[in-house]
Amino acid sequence: MEEPSQHWSSRLPFYYGWLIVGIAFVTMAVGVTARTAFSLLLPPLIDEFKWDRGVAAGAFSFGFLVSAVVSPVVGRAMDARGPRFVILIGVVLMACGLLLAPWVASPWHLYATLGVAVGGGANMMTYTVHSQFLPNWFVRRRGLAISVAFAGAGVGAIVLLPWLQRIILTDGWRASCVAMGLVVVLVIAPLTLFVRKSPADVGQRPDGDTVSPEAAATRSAAAVVDPAWAATEWTLARALRTSRFWWITLGYFLALIAWYAVQVHQTKYLIEVGFSPVVAAWALGAVAITAIPGQILLGALSDRIGREWVWAAGCLGFAMSYAALLGLEQAQSNVLLYTMVFTQGFLGYALTSVMGPIVAEIFEGPHFGSIFGTITIALIGGGAVGPWMAGVIHDVTGSYRLAFLLIIGCCLVSAVAIWMAAPRGVRLVPGRAGRA
Repeated sequence: MEEPSQHWSSRLPFYYGWLIVGIAFVTMAVGVTARTAFSLLLPPLIDEFKWDRGVAAGAFSFGFLVSAVVSPVVGRAMDARGPRFVILIGVVLMACGLLLAPWVASPWHLYATLGVAVGGGANMMTYTVHSQFLPNWFVRRRGLAISVAFAGAGVGAIVLLPWLQRIILTDGWRASCVAMGLVVVLVIAPLTLFVRKSPADVGQRPDGDTVSPEAAATRSAAAVVDPAWAATEWTLARALRTSRFWWITLGYFLALIAWYAVQVHQTKYLIEVGFSPVVAAWALGAVAITAIPGQILLGALSDRIGREWVWAAGCLGFAMSYAALLGLEQAQSNVLLYTMVFTQGFLGYALTSVMGPIVAEIFEGPHFGSIFGTITIALIGGGAVGPWMAGVIHDVTGSYRLAFLLIIGCCLVSAVAIWMAAPRGVRLVPGRAGRA
């Protein structure tokens, strides 16, 4: 058997970690877009089958909730079998859901295919899984690497969603499902064969370093603020008994309420306050575009100034976007519209670049996957609660005003919660460790 130090990948003329980032970028582009494309499929499904809107749309929410339930299992599978196994299972699930969708004839078929199979597959291919192993590959450039990988979701929305919409208009929704299913199989499955859990698996070190193990250990020790905490082997049971775990859970839950509430209700709200459907659709796309540079720049910045600052900036971005939406209720203003787009996309979406590092720097160790997988319940739960809560408040009051004000409060509490979790109290980010 070939020694790790002689693995063919160790002789690549570039860091293998950046190959992993590139694979994650493509996987995010395809996986997130396949799940998001449900919104494009919804109108033709309702037109063809005459189902109630709530019944049809419920398939997406049901798949989302099932993903939350299985997230701890996914985390344990990551610890035991590694990311390649988990991502390949996700590819099989998503491909089966998309390729079987053309035979949908009743609501339960829809829930099983485009709901559970596609939603569960996406959970095993996108944010949850990549946040669990990408931090292993980088220390000095951890925020930058993860933000580049997750920017794939924005690029996928820009490139693939218009392509799928054209297929729907010309050949029907069934053809679009088959096309996306083939992309998943032919693009993601082969790339996944190159995925490894950590640089040690290919005879390398984080960031592609060539320094000696002793020098690397010295540098790593210099970043540790709390030696007793850092020396602990954190299992899920031990993590559950810490306040840091629950501060992270609270912060992530509240942030995802803000994220998905505006994502689902923004277009309808803008139309209601007087903007044309074209402008409302443009705003949604513009958020995805501005998110790409925001994620990369703020992710890199988090390596210099700390994860808490970037998390606070992201929460502030969502709070400002909701404030701009409230202002648009009083008067149409392009300045407010552009403010909403920029703060939501450039600042808000940068939260993804530090979700993994925050948990990794507090609970680093062999059981990190189980811990992060359990925290993912809060992430997905917030994503499910946010749109529902905003919709219910609108139904009761006839306005989004109260919902938006409550969600601004959620953003502020989320920022405070991550400061209370204090990853800086366990390990300094490279920029601060260097100065120290």
